[in-house]
Amino acid sequence: MPRFSVIVPVYQVEEYLTECLDSVLGQSCPDFELIAVDDRSPDGCGALLDRAAARDERIRVLHLAANVGLGRARNAGLEVATGDYVIFLDSDDTLTPGLLQAVAERLKATADPDLLVYDYARSHWDGRVVRSASAPVFARPGPEVFDLDGRPDLLDLLMVVWNKAYRRGYLADQGLTFPAGYYEDTPWTFPALLAAGRITLLDLVGVHYRQRREGGNILATATRRHFDVFDQYDRVFAFLDGRPDLDRWRPVIYGRMLDHLDTVVSRPGRIPPGDRREYFRRAAGHCARLRPAGHRRAPGVAGLRAELLSRGRFLTYQGLRVAARGRTALGRLTRARG
Repeated sequence: MPRFSVIVPVYQVEEYLTECLDSVLGQSCPDFELIAVDDRSPDGCGALLDRAAARDERIRVLHLAANVGLGRARNAGLEVATGDYVIFLDSDDTLTPGLLQAVAERLKATADPDLLVYDYARSHWDGRVVRSASAPVFARPGPEVFDLDGRPDLLDLLMVVWNKAYRRGYLADQGLTFPAGYYEDTPWTFPALLAAGRITLLDLVGVHYRQRREGGNILATATRRHFDVFDQYDRVFAFLDGRPDLDRWRPVIYGRMLDHLDTVVSRPGRIPPGDRREYFRRAAGHCARLRPAGHRRAPGVAGLRAELLSRGRFLTYQGLRVAARGRTALGRLTRARG
């Protein structure tokens, strides 16, 4: 049984796939299996994976009969994983050299916690590599092993699956799987953090998160599939409904949800212009149903914006954004003239 199962779902990344695989195969810690899941990729990824597996017995390739999407491709890899710990890696990203060895040493030093969380850096097309803005979370002093009550600031991190090592037995105990749809990381990451009894941190950049010049992130595509975010948060709150011992986290998760819903609608190129009013109507009903008793909006403009969204106040929200853009433009003009 290997120490790590590295699961890599693969779809239309032929240009980047070799670099991704090499970043795993070149790790100084050899005790891993690499499970590559070909999600019916229409390019040459499937053949590339087969050639790589023929050269290296640590690679196992799954060819799915149909394209099922990122989350369910991860599930397919998880079903056959045999490692003590599971690590997810997107197929256009890379592990940093020495990550698995550093993770193995940290796990041994902390007696195999449920989760280990490490940092990431954005790798830009022009060669810049910029560590995440959450680096201070990892440098903050605290106990070596804790639960979320001990470090609630972990909820300030980007809610992604690929910056963690998960004890496979813990995942089985929790019954964690990925749903279909966009934002599939949300109903996985929140429950994984909330339910964990033992968490540790590794103050190390473990993943280079590729920022493509031409785009490539499906979340940057204008489509109604961004409405999936509501279903994903329904799953998070359904998890909380089944865990009354975690009910104290409901107001916190509601606040994180408001921020996320605001991000989805405020980022250019996500919600099609003709669907924005409907998004606000859907948000109003969604938030009214989930709003915890005694909820108060967060301070500042961001808090006001999120509150307007949660009440379905489309025109007021739009006016606030226009005013903010006007102030920004005026400030730039003033600085240019000064």
